[in-house]
Amino acid sequence: MLAVLSTPRKLLRKAVAVAAFLGLAACDPAMMSGPASGAGPRVNTNAPVPVALLIPRSDSGAGAVAASLENAARLALASLDGVQIDLRVYDTGGNAQRAAVQAETAVAEGAQIILGPLFGEAANAAGVAVADNGVNVLSFSNNPSIAGGNVFILGPTFRNTADRLLGYAARQGNSSVVIVHPQNVEGEFGKAAIQAAASQNGVRVAAIESFPFSQQGVSAAVPRIRSSVETTGADAIFLTSNAAGALPMLLQMLPEAGVSPSATQYLGLARWDVPAQILSMPGAQGGYFTLPDNAAKSAFDSRYRARFGQEPHPLAGLAFDGIAAIGALVRQGRSDALSARALTQNSGFQGANGVFRLRPDGTNERGLAVATVRNNQVTILDPAPSGFGGAGF
Repeated sequence: MLAVLSTPRKLLRKAVAVAAFLGLAACDPAMMSGPASGAGPRVNTNAPVPVALLIPRSDSGAGAVAASLENAARLALASLDGVQIDLRVYDTGGNAQRAAVQAETAVAEGAQIILGPLFGEAANAAGVAVADNGVNVLSFSNNPSIAGGNVFILGPTFRNTADRLLGYAARQGNSSVVIVHPQNVEGEFGKAAIQAAASQNGVRVAAIESFPFSQQGVSAAVPRIRSSVETTGADAIFLTSNAAGALPMLLQMLPEAGVSPSATQYLGLARWDVPAQILSMPGAQGGYFTLPDNAAKSAFDSRYRARFGQEPHPLAGLAFDGIAAIGALVRQGRSDALSARALTQNSGFQGANGVFRLRPDGTNERGLAVATVRNNQVTILDPAPSGFGGAGF
């Protein structure tokens, strides 16, 4: 037990950085009422389309991901057949005010759509800055609170994952769930996403158990979680925590406390396959979590390695997706290719991690596979869909 808990203690300290990617909204883009908000400028599809890429190049804490995002965007450019995109890179420094200034500068210099920024607060600021110009922003954030108006988020959302998992679990006969989340921003977002997905999929939320984001908080919460499962008769438990947070402790301690994975279906909002030691924990056995389309991801990773000689950052595919979507729409020859109407086409796009589409509310939907753990190995239960409208959505 002590050996197992040494890793969770280290991972808990790292998780604060993960929550930073959610950011906070400075104001609500959905409330912006500029006459051209989201309309997008008219595009000459026979000429190079100016696209601004806003990344935190000079941010010491995000320089590596910025470089990987730029590489992935350029990799996508090389894949466009018959489409010309003039990619212009602007450094936000990871700062919201600078992001707003750079967004305005990019538009003044001719940019017809903005790809980025990375952080939620910066993306929100950029969107507000160019809303009156009718220019759309495809942000790398996964924070749904900044989505809307002229701001779209490309980052995978908790709601998308929760919908996929609870839809699958409901089809397997699960009807009630206990939600377990840390008392922090990320945990609150996760809880809200699971609640909405439960309602959408006809699953009853039997109880919600939260805990202070600390080792002591997790330990104290375990008996309460077990009691909630027992007293409510819930047949599933949904953990919002990731591997850098409380997930390892919960997957170890809950089964030890009597919440057996053979009797209660475990579900996870985060990936359970990284790091590999998660796969050997008792609570992971038979649990459900999601993965991107493996074939698409492997193809993207291989091409990235071949061109740049290194592994892509986990977020790099978002930049590839943005360019792929823009390129696909411009290829259609539509003068409104960069409008909200075009960006939210129901058929979606093929991206680095599989199919995805942007939604009118500024969020996104991605094709995900449902995976489980058997004999400490990942097994795909339901493959990622190859298109929209069929199984998996």
